[in-house]
Amino acid sequence: MDRSGRPLRVRGEAGMVAEMVKRIRRCGEGGITYGYILLYIALSSGQIFFNKWVLSSKQINFPYPVALTLLHMLFSSVLCFVLTKVFKIIKIEGGITSEIYLTSVVPIGAMFAMTLWLGNSAYLYISVAFAQMLKATMPVAVFFLGTAAGLEAMSCRMFVIMTVISIGVVVASYGEISISWIGVVYQMGGVVGEASRLIFMEIFVKRKGVRLNSISMMYYVSPCSALCLFVPWVFLEKPKMDSSGSWNFPPIILGLNCLCTFALNLSVFLVISRTSALTIRVAGVVRDWVVVLLSALIFSDSKLTIINLIGYGIAISGVVAYNNHKLKKEASQIKSDGTAKTEDGQERSQDGQVVLIPTKENT
Repeated sequence: MDRSGRPLRVRGEAGMVAEMVKRIRRCGEGGITYGYILLYIALSSGQIFFNKWVLSSKQINFPYPVALTLLHMLFSSVLCFVLTKVFKIIKIEGGITSEIYLTSVVPIGAMFAMTLWLGNSAYLYISVAFAQMLKATMPVAVFFLGTAAGLEAMSCRMFVIMTVISIGVVVASYGEISISWIGVVYQMGGVVGEASRLIFMEIFVKRKGVRLNSISMMYYVSPCSALCLFVPWVFLEKPKMDSSGSWNFPPIILGLNCLCTFALNLSVFLVISRTSALTIRVAGVVRDWVVVLLSALIFSDSKLTIINLIGYGIAISGVVAYNNHKLKKEASQIKSDGTAKTEDGQERSQDGQVVLIPTKENT
């Protein structure tokens, strides 16, 4: 008996039950998190295959990447508005002034439109697997553009990592059986566009003091991207679509394709809300390998060689080293900052980033 008169055995059993409940709850939470990560990988891979099939399939005969991307952005714009303003299921973070929209959101939207346009256009000329291999140069583009913008600092370690990635992509390209240089130019243009978008987003956070989740970002960016895509569609693809008249895009397939795009962005929001942006990077590496290997089984134009895989493996090792370097850098910044205050007196949040939106008094 203890002082309260209760048997020690009963109290011990109660503690064991409580601990067991905690473990079950943690396992459940972990299972949900891994489920979201797998959902992201599946949706991301599936969307790449879906777009490739729509653009190159003889059954649909819709080789219009600008039009397809424009439809995605219009669908996302309408759906975001309905979910946030009509049904109010998702709350949109406010505080975006006209000055912030013009100087930050518009460049991000323009670069996002450029990325999707050029990236989807590349599927008309090169295989999905080779396109993914070229995308491995993304850290190289981000690093050099970030260095030019003053966001990154050149170091011997980073130079080695960039060199490893570049060598891996060159080896993978050498192993490609048939290279379309038009497709390579399109894909590398998409890489530069995506790297520019990431740089603008980093400026958006660090210099503007604004941080938005993926749904809020989609709400603001999608209409801008749609407008940016409308201009090239009118001049480049609309005349071809009017003169051709032979394409057949069933409404059900169109709706599913657009819905998958929105679901992909929603899955990014779910993963980051339960883990971190770094988890998305790691999941992206896994996704790339899944896409490369599965595309060789699904599409006839994706033929992998040993040199392809060796080169891509070298490039991915550099990408992993880059992500690890960024993680350590972010962790050291968080540790050094702690709950330090910014120059304008705002207290930093626990993850080391300035609390999101400037107050109305400051804007």
